[in-house]
Amino acid sequence: MSDNFSDLSVVIVTYKTDLNILEKCLSSIDPSIKVFIIENSSKFINENQILNNYKNVSIFCTGTNLGYAKGNNYGLKIINTNYALILNPDIVCESNYFKNIKDYLSNNIDFCIIGSQYLDNQIYKPAGFFNSNFNLNDAIKLKDYNLYEVDWVVGCSILLNLKKFKTKTVFDENFFLFFEEFDLCKKLKTNKEKVYSSSNLIVDHSGFKSSTLVKNEIDLIKLRNWHFMWSYFYYHKKNDGYFYALRNILSRLVRSFLKFVFFTIFFNNKKRVKYLYRLLGLYNSILGKESSFRIKN
Repeated sequence: MSDNFSDLSVVIVTYKTDLNILEKCLSSIDPSIKVFIIENSSKFINENQILNNYKNVSIFCTGTNLGYAKGNNYGLKIINTNYALILNPDIVCESNYFKNIKDYLSNNIDFCIIGSQYLDNQIYKPAGFFNSNFNLNDAIKLKDYNLYEVDWVVGCSILLNLKKFKTKTVFDENFFLFFEEFDLCKKLKTNKEKVYSSSNLIVDHSGFKSSTLVKNEIDLIKLRNWHFMWSYFYYHKKNDGYFYALRNILSRLVRSFLKFVFFTIFFNNKKRVKYLYRLLGLYNSILGKESSFRIKN
């Protein structure tokens, strides 16, 4: 691996992302690394400002909102390096982040994915196991590199070894939002590939700020809950079978319906909308319909 990161590219999928959030992300990336912004629309509004201030950045517009999986696949097909770092635009990399990546790449570590960990304790875990009885304390550790072998890592910041993949269609494009990285990690672990979480790769993650286009709180509730439940059922259907997924989802389906009725009766509109759209996402996924729900602007 050369000093100028010639074999590493960064892929950032955006969708009308706030300029300040995106610039914080770009400023935390080593300027010698090529960065490919994949804008999930027909026009990147701040193109001139970004290209003038960040000479290592290229911008590509997909023409439509492809979502996380398809948007990242779009970017991976453009790059020509053996390694790719996928970053959400609301990520800020800690100061030694790229020095530590260089150490991993220079030492020819056998991996498919290396995930990052959070600067601060957050609600969501950065990595884990499909067996819920395990935690990071149970992980096999490569002591010299602070790498922990895990089953899955979160998708906000992941390093991919593209030499391990037969094609650059890395993510299942049926997913629009949520569970894409779990599905990918599940496939890799089934194939006995290495998935690691690194305590040397630290990021500050703002959380669900990759797009500011959905500004209405109710619309955001609709989007998140519809896609979470659609993807949850689809993930289990794909990896565990339809009837397992149906049995697994039954209690969630009943709870969502009862809570929808309860909050409708007591005029709590936010909660009513939340559980209505959970039901709608589940309904569409159970029937095998595609992940098509979008917020109209």
